[in-house]
Amino acid sequence: MQHEFGIHMKGGIITERDPDLSTVRIRAPAGLLTTDQLRGIATIAKKYGTGVVHCTTRQTIEIPHVDPARLKRLARQLEKNGTPVGSEKDEVVNIISCPGAERCKYANIDTISLAKRIDEKLFGKVMPVKMRIALSGCPNACTSPMLNEIGIIGRIRPIRTPGLCTGCGSCVYYCKENAIKIRNGISELDEDKCIQCGMCVKSCSFNLLKLAHHHYLITVGGRRGRHPKIGRELMTVDTEEQVLFAIEKIIDWVYRRAWSGRLLSEQLDEIHFGKLREEIRKQVPGAGAAGTVKN
Repeated sequence: MQHEFGIHMKGGIITERDPDLSTVRIRAPAGLLTTDQLRGIATIAKKYGTGVVHCTTRQTIEIPHVDPARLKRLARQLEKNGTPVGSEKDEVVNIISCPGAERCKYANIDTISLAKRIDEKLFGKVMPVKMRIALSGCPNACTSPMLNEIGIIGRIRPIRTPGLCTGCGSCVYYCKENAIKIRNGISELDEDKCIQCGMCVKSCSFNLLKLAHHHYLITVGGRRGRHPKIGRELMTVDTEEQVLFAIEKIIDWVYRRAWSGRLLSEQLDEIHFGKLREEIRKQVPGAGAAGTVKN
């Protein structure tokens, strides 16, 4: 019975409104599942549940209405299927990601590979608070990264090739921030309005707009729920390795300093977010300074 108790207490095992039933959440990094895994989940859901699955907001799948007495066998079947029991409690939960540069024409980074690397290092780590991590390939922020405890956004800073702009206005048309104007026959960028999405670079028919700075923006302390809050900007970095280093430092900081029973967003000042930002920036060569987003 002790082993059964262990299964029941896994983060991906959720007691339902009817306490005699459980919902089982599956681990699916970046929401990716093969067709064979989907077939396996369907078979398992039919055998151990009611033949119905639920797609969650964290890009994974739940099998509802499971008899707790069958959890041990179900967990073995999920492990064999390559879709083990997931996480939902105070731990690092399923990493979510947009399609990224592999498929999305707006993306500036390869979110899928980075999400998998983060998952391999940190998924399921027990924490004092729930840690949700979301990646977005561009500032369109389809995965709401700034409403997660840790958010990663791919950005690029545009620069115009001097003396060659034709003033065609294509970049002006595609800029949704009204950050570009045509003056005296050439385009001018208002950097205060620019959110570094890169749309102007992609829209230039003459390839005169270049990438001056391809980077990742990391935010900390966002949340959804009844009182949503935008995460605070921690820093910008240039490589996946720097992203991984920074996230591990954030996780370690939160693990050692945060209190249970409260959301991370509610205690950022108490655990000295400013000091965290300062320490991490010192340890990451070339890291960009970032202020705090006003909440």
